[in-house]
Amino acid sequence: MVIPCHAQGRDAVCSHGSGNFEARFHTGVKLRLGAARKTATGLATRVCAATLSWNKQEIIVTTGASQLDVDAFGADLGLGVPVVTFQVKQSETECCMAYQIYSLHKPPGLLRAIAGGGFFSASDTDLDGRVEIWTDDAAAVDGFENLVGGELDFAPTIVLRFERNHLLDVSSEFRIDFDEKIAKLRAELDSQDLRDFKNSDGKLASTSRFSAEQLHRLRGVKIKVLEIAWSYLYSGREPEAWLSLADMWPDSDVQRLRTAMLDVRAHGIHAQVDGTSSGVSAGRKKRAMVFDTTNRKSERSKSEIVPPQPILLRRPAPLASEQDLTDSELLLDLLIDSAGKVRSVEPAGNTKSADPDLLKAATGWKFVPAFQDGRAVASRLRLAVSAKH
Repeated sequence: MVIPCHAQGRDAVCSHGSGNFEARFHTGVKLRLGAARKTATGLATRVCAATLSWNKQEIIVTTGASQLDVDAFGADLGLGVPVVTFQVKQSETECCMAYQIYSLHKPPGLLRAIAGGGFFSASDTDLDGRVEIWTDDAAAVDGFENLVGGELDFAPTIVLRFERNHLLDVSSEFRIDFDEKIAKLRAELDSQDLRDFKNSDGKLASTSRFSAEQLHRLRGVKIKVLEIAWSYLYSGREPEAWLSLADMWPDSDVQRLRTAMLDVRAHGIHAQVDGTSSGVSAGRKKRAMVFDTTNRKSERSKSEIVPPQPILLRRPAPLASEQDLTDSELLLDLLIDSAGKVRSVEPAGNTKSADPDLLKAATGWKFVPAFQDGRAVASRLRLAVSAKH
């Protein structure tokens, strides 16, 4: 089961004061993340907090977050130092996360913060040793055209990468991922509904012209047309974005929408980067070595490989039929990239099959990656999982 690089799970290590994680990096920096109590107007609520400590010193990452997640620990994001990255949602009313990147060298410090994504996921996308940060422009498009985030299939995807300590938008290098979304959206469009939307005013503000059912269908068409245009625009293909609008959006409203889309993009995450890559994917790049930690004796390298360690391994909810299962174990073979993300998963050893829900859940598992000579590397890991949930 091969996992798309951006289809990681959205579970957080700590949510509403539940969940914890501790780890010590080889530099001596220790992370503690877990529950805390926050008192406001005399009432105490459970929240999430995190600290980084070293040599009897400590810095506070956050003390009162509604959700707090460790996205990567020990990975090299191209900043020249190993880092720990946090996804922070301060309150439940906020739409989005902030992404905070801290150095794991002593003394640790905040290197960069990015705000406004619905999620963030660092991943060695092409397994070439370079780590990208996959996110979306959720905050920027929330409320766009009077649409709330929950109505959208997805917010515009953005792919970021650090190069020479500069944060670049490299979305144009991953057009194949955007094209897959575009093809899926086009296949879902009904031709008659598209014609009806093309003949509307685009804003769909006047409800008297349409029945409730028609308005619901036309809003669905509008969302998909927007998402197609966004996918072209955010992957560096502005002419194709406007051609798609000219083909599917009401003619009288195209110019207004173009201006609005450009304004949203200019004030979203794109405004927080240092530059934009003009490159496009030229096919598969040379892959970095993937180290085998399933059989240490077969490892050719003389340098010791430190195997991956779990950060978050959430299981699917148990089925009633699973209550009588024995305590037997299932073996899974995982390919884990240098950012600690699961890139493929399949049953291992004598395990002929595994629960599809378990395999799907494994795609969202996160690890401290394997290390060779203190450097994060991609690896294969055989993991024993209890058959019972």
